[in-house]
Amino acid sequence: MPDPIISLRDARLTLDGNAGQVEILRGISLDVARGETLGLVGPSGSGKSSLLMLLGGLEQATSGRISVLGRDLTTMDEDQLARFRRDHMGVVFQSFHLLPTMTALENVAIPLELAGVNDAFDRARQELEAVGLGARIGHYPAQLSGGEQQRVALARAAAPRPEILLADEPTGNLDGTTGTAIMDLLMGLRDRHGSTLVLVTHAPELAARCDRIIRLRDGQLDLSEVAA
Repeated sequence: MPDPIISLRDARLTLDGNAGQVEILRGISLDVARGETLGLVGPSGSGKSSLLMLLGGLEQATSGRISVLGRDLTTMDEDQLARFRRDHMGVVFQSFHLLPTMTALENVAIPLELAGVNDAFDRARQELEAVGLGARIGHYPAQLSGGEQQRVALARAAAPRPEILLADEPTGNLDGTTGTAIMDLLMGLRDRHGSTLVLVTHAPELAARCDRIIRLRDGQLDLSEVAA
């Protein structure tokens, strides 16, 4: 694989639990190509979301190396990771994490304003129109359905035009029809911005739309069930 955009070498994550230390990820080595769509699947507790958190610099690896766009995330402090994430990544969670006192337009414009984008609100409006919410830009999250709130979250993640999109169960709180529509939008955003997409999902039909599927089990890659 020529110059992977994401590269992990023996990445491990150990957290403190009630009964002592718990090994969450146990030596993950993985490369992701630029422009690839990678699906992370596996049973609950297998480490899928934790792996995504490492990729986004939202958790620090206990040991090993995590290289993203040629930068070693394990050498960065929290401020450096936050800036790196702001400049290069979009993250979509199962919970929408919208600010309730801000309109859809304001929620999408926030990361753009933080990045110093001059036309933050114009670009935010374009992204909301791209996910079919042009008529809802002045609405607050409480005035939107779950599917509409996730569309706002998608627009917010895509507005900075990130090189990498990370999505953690983005359809988990939605019904099947709405979830499929959200996945269509996510794939469309990836295509429009040329982003690399890493997706955590329990839904086989969503994973099947990825270029490659990686299965985790007990904090390790299940190499016996990796699909091409």
